Amino acid sequence: MSDFPPQLPHGEFREIFSDVFFLKGQIRIEADPVSEFSRNMVVIRDHRSLTLVNTIRLDEAGLAALDALGTVSNIVKLGAFHGRDDAFYVDRYGADLWAQAGMTYTRGEKTDHELANGLTGPNPDSTAFVFDTPKLPESILHLKRHRGVIITCDSFQNMLGPDEYFNAAAAEAKARLGFFKKAVIGPGWRKFAEPKTEDIEQVLKLEFQHLLSAHGEPLLDNAYAAVSDTISEFPAKS
Repeated sequence: MSDFPPQLPHGEFREIFSDVFFLKGQIRIEADPVSEFSRNMVVIRDHRSLTLVNTIRLDEAGLAALDALGTVSNIVKLGAFHGRDDAFYVDRYGADLWAQAGMTYTRGEKTDHELANGLTGPNPDSTAFVFDTPKLPESILHLKRHRGVIITCDSFQNMLGPDEYFNAAAAEAKARLGFFKKAVIGPGWRKFAEPKTEDIEQVLKLEFQHLLSAHGEPLLDNAYAAVSDTISEFPAKS
């Protein structure tokens, strides 16, 4: 396991809803200057089977807490910019990896199950939403429980300010680039993937009240309205 990226600081599991768990940790970008900021993992439980979305490698205490929740069966890679820790979990648990067509890997992973728009995902009550127009693969996992939950990667984020996993360089850059907004369309994803307005608008066809993103805090109860407000400010159709 020494060939995998190093384990970074993280917190503890929070049970946001029954059988839906949320954990915040750190990502470090080795640049000049080094950028450290937060990212999130979501764990969905079906009986004793666990699905990990936007994985974060855990320390030994975190892995013990994960094992106490159930058995890791599925890993979901939603975005091209994430997935550094997927191979660790595939190796440790022999879990199946879910991703949309066109996803690429750097550590020998392979897609076991394809996420396809509107089709059932790794959970019996989940479906995939796949963006059609971005230059880089990006999906949403739509969980049809608790009045509807969308789990996103970089497409929609909910960072309202720096937290304990930020360093000064990341806090300044994220503020300057417009990351610290409610239900924001990820500025980095928007810049490099170049999604089209008509594609973004399709998210509003999903029924949901909650947003759990790979970045930021859980947005509960009024997520649909917040996402709708964000989309209304997106550039006009090209």
